[in-house]
Formats: sequence, structure tokens, C-alpha cells
Amino acid sequence: MSVTSLTLGRLELRPMVDGYFALDGGAMFGVVPKTLWSRVAAPDDRNRIRMAMRPWLVTDGSRQILIDAGCGDKQDAKFAEIYGFDRTRHLDHALTDAGLTAGDIDFVVASHLHFDHAGGFTRREADGRIVPRFPRARVSIRRGEWDDAMNPNERTRASYFRENYAPLVEAGLVDFVESDGDVAAGLSVRRTGGHTMHHEIVRIESEGKVAIFAADLLPTAAHVPLPYIMGYDLYPMDTLAFKRAFLEEAVDREYLILFEHDPAIAAGYLRRREGKIVVEQAL
Repeated sequence: MSVTSLTLGRLELRPMVDGYFALDGGAMFGVVPKTLWSRVAAPDDRNRIRMAMRPWLVTDGSRQILIDAGCGDKQDAKFAEIYGFDRTRHLDHALTDAGLTAGDIDFVVASHLHFDHAGGFTRREADGRIVPRFPRARVSIRRGEWDDAMNPNERTRASYFRENYAPLVEAGLVDFVESDGDVAAGLSVRRTGGHTMHHEIVRIESEGKVAIFAADLLPTAAHVPLPYIMGYDLYPMDTLAFKRAFLEEAVDREYLILFEHDPAIAAGYLRRREGKIVVEQAL
């Protein structure tokens, strides 16, 4: 039987795929030329590479915590075609496989509020109303990210959509985070900047073991080399600075890295081999 989850101390970590989508390969790898990045991520005939949308479920048997929630189902046909959405299987299927429904989720953490991470926070009712997807869950959002998402500019407005997160505040479900630190027992957040000014990663700790939900700091295992930084990052030099220090920390402390967008590798450890840092797949 295939492995569907990982154990971290007393916690169970389970990947919850919300389907797949496609993004321009050049944009995903920034200044790295196609002759190099295409070796690790084969593009389609529109130069797009396949990407997972993989929220992670963290449970200790009594709490159900979700980190990010994929794109959800509110996009129209044109938007879905542009991004090549494949939601043959999505978050509802993954929840069912775990014996859960959206109503069972107790707590949600947002790494940031781009549509492929936060679109699944809300859903559209039959009458057109947009309502919270997880009706009883508290949702942790960094205040600075919220402010930027509510006031997008010409570059960021293609990624931020108020319908994905504004209804959460209207329903009184949001816990705003002002700085790094604990957001729930065993979970803490740490701002990386780079991708967005207030993008954050999530640290999960139990019985001395640590996993890191890397979000868009390391969207795929192919993004481990330092120069492999997305053109989508608003502050790429901030990404580089944080990434350089984080990779060393992750190797030395043997963090389990949870990948959100890699279509094939859900989790792995970073190892130093022959002078390079590589991914040793765990799931």
C-alpha cells in the first residue's frame, strides 16, 4: 500500500492536493535559462510547467489544521484555461480520503494570499454568495500580507482577489499575525519576504522533530539551487538572502521540507552531497 502521510513526533502530516495548474517555465525560474531549467521541469507547447497545489493537513488526533488551501473552484473558464487547471481531483476529494469534511477543519494558516494558495479559503454558494470554505476554522493571516492583498497594484492584482479572503474577515474568522511566532500549539510562522513582502513559511514541531512548509520560498524541489528564483518574486534579492541562510539551516538541523507546488515530490530532506545541496525524497 502506498504511503499517504508522514509522522512527525506525535503529529501526522498529510498532503492534500487541490489539483494541478501550469505556469510559464521562464517565469518560474527567473534568470535561469531554459536550457537548464527544462532539464528538471519539462515545458508544454505553451512553455508552461506542471505545478501541484498541495495544502498540508496537520493533525494530532484532536485538531485538524490546514496550511493553505489551493485555488478552490470559483475561477471562470477563461481563467482556468489560461492557467491550465486540472482539478479532476481536488481538496474535497483529499478531505474525504482523510475521513474529513471542510466542516472538520479547526484552524487554517495562510502562507500568503495569492490565488493558488488562498482561493480555496472561500466557496461560491448556488445563489452566488461567497462564503468561508471552512465554516468553523480560525484563519491565521499576516497583517502586512492582508494589507497588500487588499490594496494590489498593477503588478500584483493578477494574483490577489478579495473574494478569496475578505469574506473571512466579514465572518469574524481571521486571526491577524503581526510578527513571527506561534500561531497554534506546535506551529509557528516566519516571514521570508521575497516572493511577497510578507510571505511566510510554517514551522511544525513535535517531540524534537521539525518540518517546514516552504510555500513559495521553495515551490518545487527544482528550486533548491540558489539562482533558481521565480520571476514572480517581487523582491528576489530578499528571496536569495533568506534562502541562502535557510538552506544551510535546513541541512544542519535535518528539517523535513514540505513542498507545495512540486508535482512529484511532496516532501524531502535537504542533504549536502559533493558540494551541492540536494533533495532526498521522503514522500
